[in-house]
Amino acid sequence: MKREMIVPPSLQSGDVVAIVSPATIVKEEYIDGASEFLRSEGFTPRVMPHAKGASSGSYAASDEDRLADLREAFQDSDVKAILCARGGYGCNHLLEGVGEELVREHPKWLIGFSDVSALHALSGRAGVVSLHAPMAKHLATLPCDQYCTRALMRILTEGLPIEYIAPPHPFNREGESEGMLIGGNLAVINGLADTPYDPFRIAREAGETHPILFIEDISEAIYAVERMLIRLHLGGHLKSLGGMVVGAFTEYRADRNHADMESMISALLDRYGYEFPTAFGFPAGHTDDNLPLPMGATARLSVTAEGTTLTF
Repeated sequence: MKREMIVPPSLQSGDVVAIVSPATIVKEEYIDGASEFLRSEGFTPRVMPHAKGASSGSYAASDEDRLADLREAFQDSDVKAILCARGGYGCNHLLEGVGEELVREHPKWLIGFSDVSALHALSGRAGVVSLHAPMAKHLATLPCDQYCTRALMRILTEGLPIEYIAPPHPFNREGESEGMLIGGNLAVINGLADTPYDPFRIAREAGETHPILFIEDISEAIYAVERMLIRLHLGGHLKSLGGMVVGAFTEYRADRNHADMESMISALLDRYGYEFPTAFGFPAGHTDDNLPLPMGATARLSVTAEGTTLTF
């Protein structure tokens, strides 16, 4: 039997949005800028006590302090959404300390991407939809009317449904599918393989037979991404997919085997005979074009010669 995911309540004017730094050090001006933006949108920003440090090595604060901030943000009934200031690395330190029970008992929008994909997996295990979406730097430095920013505000204040339309891509594979959206940063979800926070395991345990996988990454070599995807193939995970959405892969070099990441992924799908609908070049990932994606929600993917439609 398919498990029904909890969609967090919409935000109202004056609601508190907590800003946490669950992973790498964040520039204070990004946190301050995000606070200003949230205030301009009618919300009440609350910078959690350790969001600005004191830093611990490359981390925004110690494991204990980062965990304390995140737990407090979930437990506080005044907090209606949690904005992660930055990814980087370190969210996996917090998974067991937060625990799925806390997230399930206090469903609220968790916002972020990159390393925050680990926290999206935690939310998925708890049965709560979360937002793979822009973080503090985006909100602090880009115009407030930037289209991804407006889409984020639209979801936070009005909830779902929402529909995105993306242009055609030469590697697109046409078709339609419907299923739970899983994934995020490929390196992060690869690191969660065969754990309780493995997105494929979470989908299966939720009764989802054909999830839709979203992937993106930064600074990963083409061969490294191929190796991760082959692991998913060898583990049987790609065989269960109803569809795939390929977001932005940035800051990498062409190699002697492939001119770009997209041609490698397309060749890999051909090699193993996968025919599920696949949308390439979707505007999400480590770029300014980072549309908010409700992870764990039911997605309807349609890929045609005219382009991609993704609806939640």
